[in-house]
Amino acid sequence: MGMQFRLEPTPIQEQALLEHCAHARYVWNLAVEQHQHWRPGRAPAPGYAEQCRQLTEARKAFEWLAAGSQTVQQQALRDFAQAMANFFAGTHRRPSWRKAGRHEGFRIVGGRAKHWDVRRLSRKTGEVRIPKVGWVRFRWSRQAPDEAKSFRVNRDRAGRWHVCFAVIPPPIERPATGGIVGVDRGVAVSAALSTGERLSVPGLRETEAARLRRLQHRLARAKPRSNRRARVKMAMGRLKAREADRRKNWVEQISTRLAAEYDLIRVEDLKIRNMVRSARGTITTPGTNVRAKAGLNRSIHAAGWGLLVTRLEHKAPGRVEKIDPAYTSQICHACGHCAAENRESQAVFRCRACGHVDHADVNAAKNIAVGRTVTARGALQPLGGAVNCEPQPVLTSG
Repeated sequence: MGMQFRLEPTPIQEQALLEHCAHARYVWNLAVEQHQHWRPGRAPAPGYAEQCRQLTEARKAFEWLAAGSQTVQQQALRDFAQAMANFFAGTHRRPSWRKAGRHEGFRIVGGRAKHWDVRRLSRKTGEVRIPKVGWVRFRWSRQAPDEAKSFRVNRDRAGRWHVCFAVIPPPIERPATGGIVGVDRGVAVSAALSTGERLSVPGLRETEAARLRRLQHRLARAKPRSNRRARVKMAMGRLKAREADRRKNWVEQISTRLAAEYDLIRVEDLKIRNMVRSARGTITTPGTNVRAKAGLNRSIHAAGWGLLVTRLEHKAPGRVEKIDPAYTSQICHACGHCAAENRESQAVFRCRACGHVDHADVNAAKNIAVGRTVTARGALQPLGGAVNCEPQPVLTSG
């Protein structure tokens, strides 16, 4: 979490930044390799203090490593130690390898005497000091934070440089209107609200999607490690970055609006990591419908399900409630009748008991707003109490 600005380094500065990224990635990968060699019964893997001592010896032995910034390299080891602590605490995944071209970045942390500084040159231009690089200009799109103690420099897949200052923005104040909204996340409709509004993430336009397909065909024919392949990958990266920027901007706007208009926001408690697992299987037991499942996984990621809830929790802490998603798309919001036949299609919901018709995602969002779900025994369970769900008669013609 932080405030991000677009860096504008000169060609010489960009080369120095790439060297910092390479050194940070090299040190990180060495730390990963040391911990992967550990097995039960062996000596403990080296900790941060021992790795720093090894880094000092390596800098004496290799001039190319000593030419880099010790601040950047030691911070990479400190970040790895924190990542391992988070893994053992059960809150994050185990830290893995970083790859050139994909993980290009490093972090700078200032203590009592900061190793960095920020100054403003004009209305739209500012500068940040980076060790062994000097003053690097960035776009002054908003006021830079004074309370930031660290910042991260990274290069995305489109070749753009950014600097992100680590600050925790203040949460959005509660409107105190008593309003409650339910949010149903889907693929065809990214977010359906209980108010009846249906919102979709703006993706690539048709011409951009067609260009991306042509670039994918070129990439398949390009030789490995060739200049042509690098140019095609960069062009694809620009399109992918454009799509990601639109998704992030959409999430920021929707999350800010919901946090500012409603006191309580209820969403489905979806296990997204389990939902996007590959269906390939193994050699002995291959999976089925692998291509269809891969397309569904891409659609889930493109809809920004996880990012939307994460930003809601940041902007409205304590006001986001997760509801069990069981049968929310099969329960009629009007009468409470629960049946799989109620949902005629992806978009149409027609209750077989009372005849209520609504958009399927909007009906699910209304059930989420009131906290409705169904228990394992088939009882309708509203938030705050249980109501027996008796079988409802099905309306028939005549």
